[in-house]
Amino acid sequence: MAAKLFKNVSKIITMNDQGEVLTDHDLLVKNGRIARISPEISQTGRNSGDDMEVINSEDFFMYPGLINTHHHFYQVLTRNIRAVQDVELFDWLKFLYPIWSHLDAEAVYFSTLAAAAELLKTGCTTTVDQFYVFPDQSDKKLIDQEFSAAEDIGIRLHACRGSMSLGQDEGGLPPNSVVQSEEEILEDTRRVISEYHDSNPFARRRVIVSPCSPFSVTRELMEKSIELARNEGVLAHTHLAETQDEEEFCQSKFGCSPLEYMKEVGWLGDDVWFAHGVHLNEDELAELAEYNTGVAHCPISNMKLSSGVAPLPRMLEKGVPVGLAVDGSASNDSSDMIGEMKTCLLLHKLTSGITSVGPEDILRLATRGGSEILQQPRLGSLEEGQAADLFMLNSKRVGLAGGLSDPISALINTGVNNRVDMTVVAGEIVVRQGRVVSLDEKEISERTNEIASRMLAEEGIDYETGH
Repeated sequence: MAAKLFKNVSKIITMNDQGEVLTDHDLLVKNGRIARISPEISQTGRNSGDDMEVINSEDFFMYPGLINTHHHFYQVLTRNIRAVQDVELFDWLKFLYPIWSHLDAEAVYFSTLAAAAELLKTGCTTTVDQFYVFPDQSDKKLIDQEFSAAEDIGIRLHACRGSMSLGQDEGGLPPNSVVQSEEEILEDTRRVISEYHDSNPFARRRVIVSPCSPFSVTRELMEKSIELARNEGVLAHTHLAETQDEEEFCQSKFGCSPLEYMKEVGWLGDDVWFAHGVHLNEDELAELAEYNTGVAHCPISNMKLSSGVAPLPRMLEKGVPVGLAVDGSASNDSSDMIGEMKTCLLLHKLTSGITSVGPEDILRLATRGGSEILQQPRLGSLEEGQAADLFMLNSKRVGLAGGLSDPISALINTGVNNRVDMTVVAGEIVVRQGRVVSLDEKEISERTNEIASRMLAEEGIDYETGH
């Protein structure tokens, strides 16, 4: 791998413990890591055989790569369907599950590419994806397709081997054609961990044990899943406290709140994080903080599905680990991490007060917050010895004109069109001049559209109208 020397970077937003922003510094990348940051790094004295790319960065702001802590890549194939633009979560799921029952290996591969391309083009270098739909007729090695696509496009992937064991015959929401037996789920989860999980501090792929939600699997599977995760030394993740309907379901079925149920089945600890956490009371927030159990905050998804507003400022005050997430593309219609940051900032200023959160808080969620939740401390900041995951914006673009005094606020608040100029993952340039380097974006788009059209047609839905 060629070393890279970024010369004269206008601003380096380090996100280190001191919150330093460095002006007119050089940054040297070797072997996928940040080797040195200094006001001047000489190019002389190199051996003649050294392979180094020198990148003039004098007009650029440089940021740590963003970390997305919850997603469903496959939902790219069902985003922006008019029929479900104005329904809440449970009705939304009932409409989409039959379409998702037509997922196959090709659909998973290209939806992963499409989602990952959008993430990379908006500065995201590490992403979680929870995949939990395994149709009867499909090749069950669908997580493998995600890892293959992630490697091809160049993004770090924490793949959640999701699961649903309660179909409609057992009182669940999904059709029986997309659920699996507990034995099949646990066996394949062990396989995926064995084949793909990398515990190296600089790992580019990891595996998460991830039942879909408390209402989509049995109590026994929840207990066996957390036991499996801890025996294998991997993290665990699920949806929790997303809607009021879920609260009522848990009270009716289990006689307790969703978080109380999670505690009963052993799902509290620093090796667990939950997606959403919208409907949590003060005592429950304190309990999350006590156990150091994290939350993936998904503001756009929660707004679109009218699920509510997660109490982010209170979470941060109490010390709950929080990361930012775009959630599934069908409940967001985008995989845009910069747009997610701006929405997050404005949402909480509106609902919790003008001083409740600032741009620095939101960028920290999307960098250091994610690295804490995923237990990858080598990510999330630009410091010597850290992974060389970063992105850059040209400060001369017209959308930043007049707004350069604060490079953190400039990223989140001003008109950057949410597309970065360069993204680097593990020292490799994966986005250059705003375009994905390794693959043809037009082909990804065309193939994804073809697959989406085919899946909708299987359920009698016209792709052009969404009805």
